[in-house]
Amino acid sequence: MTDNLRITRKTLLGIAHHLAIAEAAPPPATPDHPAYQQILAVFANTRRPMRARDLCEALDLPILPKNTEGIRSKLKRMVSRGILTEPEPGLFTQPHP
Repeated sequence: MTDNLRITRKTLLGIAHHLAIAEAAPPPATPDHPAYQQILAVFANTRRPMRARDLCEALDLPILPKNTEGIRSKLKRMVSRGILTEPEPGLFTQPHP
């Protein structure tokens, strides 16, 4: 019985340690380019998942392949940096705290 308690205590302390490290991690760095700031502003105002086309509309960009692909590229870069998430292919959102 004592061995089980010792193992459980060790496991719980290990989990608490990993959670403390995760909480102490600094937030991901947002690129300084104004386009990224505009994208984040749209997400802050809508608070819903969006596609590249939706963002083009919100940013008053013409719906052209070069614009949607450019926005999609920026969104993918933000996902790789942990700034946004992609819950399903082509759908982007801010991570929930």
